[in-house]
Amino acid sequence: MLRWDSYRTVYGAELRAAAREYTDHGWPVVEAVPAGLLLATGGLLLATGTSLDVLEVPAAVGRLVCAQLRAAGMAVPVAATPTGRWWFPVTTGGTLPGALADRADVVLRTAGAVVLAPPSETPDGWVHWRVAPALSGYRPSPVGPIVAAVVAATAEVHEHDRLPVAAAART
Repeated sequence: MLRWDSYRTVYGAELRAAAREYTDHGWPVVEAVPAGLLLATGGLLLATGTSLDVLEVPAAVGRLVCAQLRAAGMAVPVAATPTGRWWFPVTTGGTLPGALADRADVVLRTAGAVVLAPPSETPDGWVHWRVAPALSGYRPSPVGPIVAAVVAATAEVHEHDRLPVAAAART
């Protein structure tokens, strides 16, 4: 067997094992790829809206959220994509407050949305767990504390990225 063929066989087995693990814990795996969703190398999709929703943020915000949650003693699942996005599986039924609703970089994926789940491969790299869902017993995080942490983190990132007034005047 060629190296590439054996790689594909192992990768396929990893995807099947992850799909079984997710479904065993009540996470809805998409059986067929929705029309218009192109996955160059294949992958594993989770559907939102029934047993979980997904809150997706930039990696810089995700790191701050994880630090806040860790300080509060909360271990919650979080996935990272190779394109600099992190996502948190959360309980269904939440909404984004005004502080986040107008931000294009913070997205709450609800009923009808799908997310590419670990261990999916994309042309840019791998979707992987930063914090594995097994640490929380595969329970989606309560949406309230995660949203509150994202509000605080986006404010902190915004303040950090600001230029001092004198420096801004020179540019």
